[in-house]
Amino acid sequence: MAKGYWIARVDVRDPEGYKGYVEAAAPAFREYGATFLARGGPFEALEGTARSRNVVIAFDSVETAKACYHSEQYQKAKAIRQRYAEAEMIIVEGYDG
Repeated sequence: MAKGYWIARVDVRDPEGYKGYVEAAAPAFREYGATFLARGGPFEALEGTARSRNVVIAFDSVETAKACYHSEQYQKAKAIRQRYAEAEMIIVEGYDG
């Protein structure tokens, strides 16, 4: 089964308020076995419009990635994130091997 990845590009408007999102999302990420591959580190913009924070999260499958996003716990966290940040998020299927 192919892995599933969240790819998020985020501009945080209020770093203090955003901490509430990080705390609220953590239980959903634990429950669904999320592994952070990139989480807001340094980056180089090569093309297009960059955002200040870039995140890549791996899940065992696309179905698991979707289930995490649509979970009640994550939806509560999402509501907090939307108050303090602008984001673009996608789920993409990865390759095995």
